[in-house]
Amino acid sequence: MATEEASREFARLRWQCRRGMLELDEILDGYLLQRYRQADAAEQAAFRLLLTQQDPQLQQWLLLGKEPDDMDLRVIVRRLRES
Repeated sequence: MATEEASREFARLRWQCRRGMLELDEILDGYLLQRYRQADAAEQAAFRLLLTQQDPQLQQWLLLGKEPDDMDLRVIVRRLRES
């Protein structure tokens, strides 16, 4: 049951990574596929929070080098830039 629930959650997150801007899609989906499952609970929560942000904000943070005010978001943004 837990595996089935985890699979549904992962599929939901994968859908949320689709933003309609190729650059954002590649960054978000790449992290999800390559690092999310190995991340600790705090990093996973920060990634889920990041996915609730609007596309223009994500573009500023991930592509244009701006920094979020929220420290949890700042950490995950830096991690995504490293990927």
